[in-house]
Amino acid sequence: MEVMPLNYVAVLVCAVVMFMLGGLWYSPALFAKQWMELIGKSKEELKNASNATMYVRSFILGLMSCYVLANIINFAGATTVETGAMVGFVCWAGFNGAPTYNNEVNFMKRPIALWGINSGYILVSYLVCGAILALWR
Repeated sequence: MEVMPLNYVAVLVCAVVMFMLGGLWYSPALFAKQWMELIGKSKEELKNASNATMYVRSFILGLMSCYVLANIINFAGATTVETGAMVGFVCWAGFNGAPTYNNEVNFMKRPIALWGINSGYILVSYLVCGAILALWR
């Protein structure tokens, strides 16, 4: 099997997409209110605790995730929206969905709704980025 070189521009674009999706996901337009209630924090508490470093760190971690996803898509030979999204789904299920459910819901007894919001963001990110990375090889 011939493995194509990675498209680093696509990886960077996906990291930006993932970062922006996170901003939307945890905004008042989508899940901010429910998420804050579930973690027991107010908007003011979160605003006081946030700083530029945490957002830079978040972007870098997203970039790392997109790099790994791009490699897996490359090794899988995914070249369509469907196959890229499927690889994204499989990666989410195996590396995020199941393990975080086990830790956060099963053992830590956190609300399943909190897991759904947090893990749902990763699922949608991996589906979208998987599709982009498969098409833009």
